[in-house]
Amino acid sequence: MSENQAMDDLSSSVRHCADLTTQIRREIEKKLIGQTYVVDQVLTSLIAGGHILVEGVPGLGKTLLVKTLSDVLGGRFSRIQFTPDLMPADVTGHSMFNMKSQEFEIREGPVFTNYLLADEINRAPAKTQAALLEVMQESQVTIEGKSMALERPFMVMATQNPIEQDGTYPLPEAELDRFMMKVYIDYPNNDDELRMVDQILNAGESDSTLAKIISSEDLLGMQQLVRKIRIDEKVLAYGVNLVRSTREWHGIARGAGPRGSLALLACAKACALMSGSPFVTPDHIKTVASPVLRHRLLLSADLEIEGVKADQVLGEMLDQIEAPRH
Repeated sequence: MSENQAMDDLSSSVRHCADLTTQIRREIEKKLIGQTYVVDQVLTSLIAGGHILVEGVPGLGKTLLVKTLSDVLGGRFSRIQFTPDLMPADVTGHSMFNMKSQEFEIREGPVFTNYLLADEINRAPAKTQAALLEVMQESQVTIEGKSMALERPFMVMATQNPIEQDGTYPLPEAELDRFMMKVYIDYPNNDDELRMVDQILNAGESDSTLAKIISSEDLLGMQQLVRKIRIDEKVLAYGVNLVRSTREWHGIARGAGPRGSLALLACAKACALMSGSPFVTPDHIKTVASPVLRHRLLLSADLEIEGVKADQVLGEMLDQIEAPRH
């Protein structure tokens, strides 16, 4: 097959997947109104094969988003409500003795699913939060020395309340780094909130059943296609340079590690796929830079005291670091 033919085939497959993601987005927004940006970032992370952390106050539809996602894409959905007394075994599962068979057997926990909602994850202590480390990194669970692979596709969408709220624990740095993206969910605007309230109050008068757009196998195919998205050497160097610059930028006490580079470029590829482009541009990298990097930065004490946010520093970096033009 010639290079031109291969590029034409790739472009055709990418356009088809872009159309599918548009249908998925529209279907999700039938139930989740006014959160287009959050839906786009969740789909980007999902197609890139990563996990996502969503921060926002209660009542903005975080649980509804994950449940709706499983309805539209097919696959199993599980939810874990994180509380201060939740134990690691409540997350992953445990070994128990069966009196009838006189043997130990493993009872699988709620992580054995396709789409896992870790609701209010920062209301549980660090030891329970850490139960997701192996799950998120290796897509497997080890119980009593036995490792069990999880069914693919697998995605963790964790939600957390703002750290300032009572009864919350900060997430361990190792776990934060395993989230491909961190997204803020905010209140809908006036028109969207009116539509949402009207839709819920009149739910009995309309059919709320969502169409299943693609199967789990189709989603796995999209995740494979993302890897074939082209990226020029100069664009690749630009993305890596952005991440490396966070390690020496003024006002950043600790920058993003190599996992940040991998996540940034994987999400840029997914963003390109969703826009129908067979190759990554600097704009794709800029689109995903903040949600990919904001939770991987530790700002200096001076900036923290001044109330400066990571997004402001990242915006300054994107303005000052020159992107390739061709």
